[in-house]
Amino acid sequence: MDNAASEQSRSSSGMQLAGPRLREIRQDRGLTLAAVAESAGVTKGFLSLAERGKTQVSVPNLLRICEVLDVQLGSLFDYPDHPDEAVVHGGTALEMGGEGLREFLLTPSHETRLQAMRTILEPGGGSGGAYSLQADSIFALVIRGSLELVVDGAPRHRQSGDSLTFPARSTHEWSNPGPVDAEVVWVITPPLPRQELFPARKKRGTAAG
Repeated sequence: MDNAASEQSRSSSGMQLAGPRLREIRQDRGLTLAAVAESAGVTKGFLSLAERGKTQVSVPNLLRICEVLDVQLGSLFDYPDHPDEAVVHGGTALEMGGEGLREFLLTPSHETRLQAMRTILEPGGGSGGAYSLQADSIFALVIRGSLELVVDGAPRHRQSGDSLTFPARSTHEWSNPGPVDAEVVWVITPPLPRQELFPARKKRGTAAG
């Protein structure tokens, strides 16, 4: 069974926020479901489920879909914006791909030096495959539980209180090998790139006004 089929068979709260956003981007670019699915190496049925928030999507598959749509992964995020504060309470729900996890973005959109995220992993949950990011460095701190992190093929097992820093462009994957939930804080420098979505619409709206 390929990765996409494996993901499709898992029960999932899915991509309720990012999925519809991907569909809107695809339609705005005039691309068919079948064309994007073929280019991204997933099935049409899987992509349809993902766009409707009905399935989980591994980080590698999400990155491939974003590449086909010519959209930066960071553009899919909802940012916890507090214009007058540097303090973020709890963060906003983040859908960056992965299986058996919940993630929260802890840094606002105006932060240009770093990006912090908190991940809560169920036993067996993880990235769903190996990938790399368009950034310089990643710092990972295990708050509780355990984390199996594989960087450039080398496995590194980390327990609560352990941390690790590695190049973001290294191929890496991660999972929770333990019997209880794990919690990890990630810091990425610089923040993942993002772009303005639907600029043509904004121009049309300005012209109409």
